[in-house]
Order: sequence, then C-alpha cells, then structure tokens
Amino acid sequence: MQESTDEQLATEAQGGSQPALTALFRRYTDRLVRYAMSIVKSGDEANDVVQESFIKAYRNLQSFDVKRKFSSWMYRIVHNEAMNHIRKEKRRPWISLEADTLFPHPASTEPDPHEEQERLGDAEEIRAVLAKIPEKYREVVELRYIEEFSYEEIADILTIPKSTVGVRLSRAKTEMKKYIFHE
Repeated sequence: MQESTDEQLATEAQGGSQPALTALFRRYTDRLVRYAMSIVKSGDEANDVVQESFIKAYRNLQSFDVKRKFSSWMYRIVHNEAMNHIRKEKRRPWISLEADTLFPHPASTEPDPHEEQERLGDAEEIRAVLAKIPEKYREVVELRYIEEFSYEEIADILTIPKSTVGVRLSRAKTEMKKYIFHE
C-alpha cells in the first residue's frame, strides 16, 4: 500500500477496502492536524476537527471523484470543518507555526543548539507577523508555503478562483513586508 497513489487507495476504499482507507487516513493525519491547528489554535481541537473530517470523508467517500486529487479533497473537508468549529466556538482563528514545520531537521543529524535557537527565533518572528495579517491571507500563505500546495490545489481547497489565490498571496506578502520592514 505504501507505493499506491492516494487516488488508487481511494478507489480501493470506495470498493470497501478497509486497509486502503486506513492507509489513506494514516498518510494524512499529521499534516491535517498541523493544518487544522493553524486555524483553530488548540492541538486538542485540531485533533477533534481532523477526526470529524475523517468521519465526513468516510461517509462521503463514494462521492469523491478519483480523477481529482485526494489531498485537495481532504484538505477542503478539514478547512470547512475547522471554519465550522470556529463559528461554533465564536473564536477568532489564529495561526500556529511550529519551528519544525518551517525549518525541518534532517532525521539523521543532531541539530546544532545555536542553529536551533536561531530557527526558533525566526519561527517566532514569522508567527508574530502572520498573526497580524488578515485570515484570508494567512490561510493562503499556510497552504502555499507550509503545506506546499499549488495554486490550483489551494483554489480547490478554499473554493476560490485560482486568480484569487495569486492576489491573496501577493497582498499577504505586501502586508507581511509592512510588519517586517516597519513600512
């Protein structure tokens, strides 16, 4: 199952294969929790959002079009569930970027303590700047630069036109520059 594509696993899961469904969900759990946490703020709430999203995905798996990307479909479900969670809680979303998310370490080497401190400082600066820009800009920055989705995939996840993704990224950069360079 490791070498199967997401779409192949989804097809098998649609046919009733529990191992294929489990493999898909395991493949995405960590990334989806990280993404949900960037929206809902709390790790526990992010886990709840992802669990609810998996339930919705399972219930709606037959409606998934295997000609499309499974990752975009799953991220859209998590995005919608996180936004619903925020509306229910009547809280403002907040972005949380872990240093390891922004600056991952190679698994086989020990990080230099001085480099680690520098990375943590950089991540804190980035978090502080992102917290100051509007949510609609933060979410495209998160999806593009942290989750590494293409413009097309972001458009699909957020259900906005591809051109809007580009505009929001451009405006996000402009907003971020104001805080970084104190313009």
